[in-house]
Amino acid sequence: MKAFEFKPKLFLALKNYSKELFMADLMAGIIVGIVALPLAIAFGIASGVSPEKGIITAIIAGFIISMMGGSKVQIGGPTGAFIVIVYGIIQQYGEAGLIVATLMAGVLLILLGVFKLGAIIKFIPYPIIVGFTSGIAVTIFTTQIADIFGLSFGGEKIPGDFIGKWIMYFNHFDTINWWNTIISIASIIIIAMTPKFSKKIPGSLIAIIAITLLVYVLKTYVGVDSIDTIGDRFSIKAQLPGAEVPTLNWEAMKGLLPAAITIAVLGAIESLLSATVADGVIGDKHDSNTELIAQGTANIITPLFGGIPATGAIARTMTNINNGGKTPVAGLIHAVVLFLILLFLMPLAQYIPMACLAGVLVVVSYNMSEWRTFRALLKNPKSDITVLLITFFLTVIFDLTVAIEVGLVIACLLFMRRVAETTEISVITDEINPNEELDIAVNEESLMVPKGVEVYEINGPYFFGIANKFEEQMVQLGDRPKVRIIRMRKVPFIDSTGIHNLTNLCKMSKKERITIVLSGVNEKVHHVLEKSGFYELLGEENICENINVAIDRANQIIQK
Repeated sequence: MKAFEFKPKLFLALKNYSKELFMADLMAGIIVGIVALPLAIAFGIASGVSPEKGIITAIIAGFIISMMGGSKVQIGGPTGAFIVIVYGIIQQYGEAGLIVATLMAGVLLILLGVFKLGAIIKFIPYPIIVGFTSGIAVTIFTTQIADIFGLSFGGEKIPGDFIGKWIMYFNHFDTINWWNTIISIASIIIIAMTPKFSKKIPGSLIAIIAITLLVYVLKTYVGVDSIDTIGDRFSIKAQLPGAEVPTLNWEAMKGLLPAAITIAVLGAIESLLSATVADGVIGDKHDSNTELIAQGTANIITPLFGGIPATGAIARTMTNINNGGKTPVAGLIHAVVLFLILLFLMPLAQYIPMACLAGVLVVVSYNMSEWRTFRALLKNPKSDITVLLITFFLTVIFDLTVAIEVGLVIACLLFMRRVAETTEISVITDEINPNEELDIAVNEESLMVPKGVEVYEINGPYFFGIANKFEEQMVQLGDRPKVRIIRMRKVPFIDSTGIHNLTNLCKMSKKERITIVLSGVNEKVHHVLEKSGFYELLGEENICENINVAIDRANQIIQK
């Protein structure tokens, strides 16, 4: 087994670094830093923490992920996918609980990388990814309804669940503030229209600057004071806080473990998906295990400074690529740009309207929804549709932790069912055509199956999903031959249930005075059967390398 190697792309890139590469990274880093600003603020607030904590996450996690990561162009930071899980943790355990859950998720991510499990993430079914991504999008949109319409709840706490939220919204819809609605719609329109006249400057930034100036004028000169801003709800600190190590309580850690697993799985999926997309664009190949270690380290260090979970961000990574980013240096520069903004411009963030940020998140949720992909998947096989819809509705109605757990279990069960369906069992009682068989001597016209002999062909893996099927088929036949030849040349592997069923078959056959002969067992299956002690029961003389030898052995048994 190849030893694990930790190779951050930054150190490889710096070996042949040049002034031209630096200038390209500098421009890309500045632009990505500007793009990340409104998103970091919006994600922080939507997650239930103060706006500067979103930026702190983008700075610290973004720097660590670029410095240690396994991708040349990956940009890390807070993402919309974490909003739902982070908000839920804060509601139940407070910010202290979020810190512990994020630390635990960081450790899990590092372990995934150290044990070289990065490739396993690729086996998570696509309908699950689309299901919970679309579900998160719907949930993010739902959390913004109050700010979009400026609803007032008279001090009542908004429920954490999806249905409870909508019931409360409908009960208080008579408190709508049309100024907030106009601001949200105007923000969405600006963001949607920006790409038509500007490819470099993000629409979210233009919307925030333009709408903030508009609201300032309305408040100062027109007397409109019903539009909430960040400053009305939060006190902003323009500095990086000192590190604080949380108190670790074993009972709390046990309660937070499911949430930590969700953060780790979600972070791994999103970061590796982002890195894979980036590979396709720049023609490179990321190191998934190194990337997971970088993500884990970022999620251990960032919460110590009050940050929230972070991962690779597809939109910011693509912005980096499209603006000329060549190496991880661009990601480091993006973090430095955000740090300077935090120090010198953060006090201005207090004037940003909450309705404008709600508009930004509506666009984020729309882009996350992947509704076209969702619609296309509804034309796929029923098993995929089942996984997609169950994951989607569990994400929306319950939470992401339940959705991922149940979705993975259902996907595994459906996968095993599909594999079982592809494994065929056939019975031959007369003759075998040598032209269709690879393990028969070619000079034979046909190979006759002697009277009193049945040949069973297993085509596919012999695991617990098929073992019972084989046993049931034998019982249904109800024949009493003297010899049963089981051809296993097309069996790539066998598991413990398969061995157990074969063992029971041999014992049952012995009682009925029927001899079992195995034919064409491949080396891997042979080793498993030998190690399990199965051959001691069957006898080595009844293990044949091909069907010719197996038929000869059957003739010997019959003639006794």
